[in-house]
Amino acid sequence: MQARRQKHEGITRINSKVARDINRSIILATVRRGQPIPRSEIAEITRLNKSTVSSIVARLIDEELLIESPDRIGGGTVGRKPVNLSLAQGKHFIGAISFDAPCTRVAIVDINGTLRARDEIWTKVVSPESLVAQSVARLNALRATIGPHKFHGIGASVGGIVDADQSRVIYSANLGWSNVDLSALIREQAPDVETISVENDAKASALAELLWGAHRISSANLVFVLVGVGIGAGITINGRVLSGDTHAAGEVGHMTVVEGGERCSCGNSGCWHLYASEQALIRWFTELKSTTPGSVPAVALSDVVDAARAGDADALKALQTWAQHVGVGIGDLMCILDPSAVIVGGPITQVWDLVGDTVNASAGGRRPLASQHKTTVLPTSLPDNPPLLGAAALSIRSVFADVTISM
Repeated sequence: MQARRQKHEGITRINSKVARDINRSIILATVRRGQPIPRSEIAEITRLNKSTVSSIVARLIDEELLIESPDRIGGGTVGRKPVNLSLAQGKHFIGAISFDAPCTRVAIVDINGTLRARDEIWTKVVSPESLVAQSVARLNALRATIGPHKFHGIGASVGGIVDADQSRVIYSANLGWSNVDLSALIREQAPDVETISVENDAKASALAELLWGAHRISSANLVFVLVGVGIGAGITINGRVLSGDTHAAGEVGHMTVVEGGERCSCGNSGCWHLYASEQALIRWFTELKSTTPGSVPAVALSDVVDAARAGDADALKALQTWAQHVGVGIGDLMCILDPSAVIVGGPITQVWDLVGDTVNASAGGRRPLASQHKTTVLPTSLPDNPPLLGAAALSIRSVFADVTISM
C-alpha cells in the first residue's frame, strides 16, 4: 500500500468546484469557436458526458451568456428538433483601450467580438495619468449609450515593451512612457471593474486574430506583424503568445535587414523599421518626387496611398520598394519561427491588392526550401483596428478563461 501511495503522490487532486470551472470554460470556448452548435456536438468535442454539458449549459443560459435557437436545417420532422447554442449578444460587454500617439482608441465590445461603440482621443505625448483618465472617461460615456449590461473588464494594448503578467508598461517610445503601472492607473479610474489586462499591441493583435480572424488558420502557430510608426510582432506558439524573459519577444523592428545600412537611433545600422515602417514609405515617395531639397511639401501616408490609387508612377514605385523591404523582414521571421501563417496589420493592408504579391515574393525568396513548404503572408482579416480589437481580446479571454492542461 505504501508503494502504491508513493507511485501516485505526484498527482494533484482537483476539487469539484475547480473541475466545474474548468468544464465551464471549455464549454464556453467550444461554443465561441463553433456557434451555433448543439449540446450533443459540444459533448462530442469536449468528451464531457451529456449530463455535465446540459447542467453547465443551463447555468450559462441563466447567466445570459448563452442563448438557444432551433436548428433550422437539421433534425427532420420526427421527434424533438435539435437546439443550437450561441453566445448571447447585448448583455455582456468589456472595454478596450489602444494607447498610442497621436491617436488613442477606446471601444465597448460585445463578448462575441462585435464593437458596439468606439471613440478616439487625438493627443500629443502626455502623462500616463492624464491619458488614462481621459480614456476611462470616454469608456464610461460609451457605456452610458448601450443600456443595462454586465461589464466584465478592461483590456489595454500599448505599443512598446509590456510586462503583461504585472500589467506594467516597461517602455513606450511613441507615448514617452517608462515603467508605468498601467493596471493601477486604470484601477484608480475604474475601481469596480472585475479584471484589467495589459499587453503589447502586436501581441494583443495576434490574440485577436486567433479569436476572431476570418482566415480560419488551422494551426495556432502564427506571427502577426504590425507595421506602423514602428514594427512589432506577436508570436503565438500552440496558441500561446510568446513573451520572452524580458518581455521583449517580437520587438523585431530593430533587427538588421540591410548590412551596412543607415544608422538607426537605437545605435545599430540597417534596422528593419528604417526601411519598412510608415515613415519609410513616405521617404521613398518624397525622394522620388524631389528635384531639389525642400521642393516637396510634407506628405502623409494617406497622400501616398491616394496618389498610388490615382496611378501616380512615383507612388506606385515607392509602394513596391516598401513592400520588398517588408517582405525581407518577414522572410527572416519565417526562417527563424517556421509559422503556419504570417498575418500583417497596419496601413499597408489598405493597399494589399497593390503590394501583396511583392511582399510574398520577397518573403519567400529569403526562405530555404520555400518550394517544399510555402508560408502564406496575409493581410489581417480583423474588421477594425487590430490593437483595439487585441485589447478587447485580452479582456474577453478572461471571460472565457480558455484552459489548456498538460501532464
